[in-house]
Amino acid sequence: MGSYYLWLKGLHIAFMVTWFAGLFYLPRLFIYHAPALDAPSRERFGTMEYRLFVIMTLGAGLTALFGIGMLLVNPALLGQGWFQLKLLAVAGLAVYHYRCYRWIVVLRSAAASQDTRWLRWFNEIPVIFLLGGVLLAVLKPSFGS
Repeated sequence: MGSYYLWLKGLHIAFMVTWFAGLFYLPRLFIYHAPALDAPSRERFGTMEYRLFVIMTLGAGLTALFGIGMLLVNPALLGQGWFQLKLLAVAGLAVYHYRCYRWIVVLRSAAASQDTRWLRWFNEIPVIFLLGGVLLAVLKPSFGS
């Protein structure tokens, strides 16, 4: 595989950290944005959310790009159960990422809301994906073999 694979893996991990930083912080901004009553605060949160979303989308794209690069160097990964499960988790993260975008749109147009219970639960979802993805990549469990 050579050193190319290690460079791709290192960059993949670095941009995954960027992506997750956004996935952890953006929903927290939603929690603060939802009950905000004054226009300057609502606009400030909207701007912060949009800019963070752009940065985390770049992180997601580069994570995917370097992940695909690793697959091109080592296509045997696709035949491993742990990796297939990791890809399923990445698909779930993509859905979560999109839902973050939808919250940006909703909060931009909605009136203030005091109930942030759902957003507080939504904020915790990336932890599950992070733990699952990291543990799968480190432990590489075999399924049925």
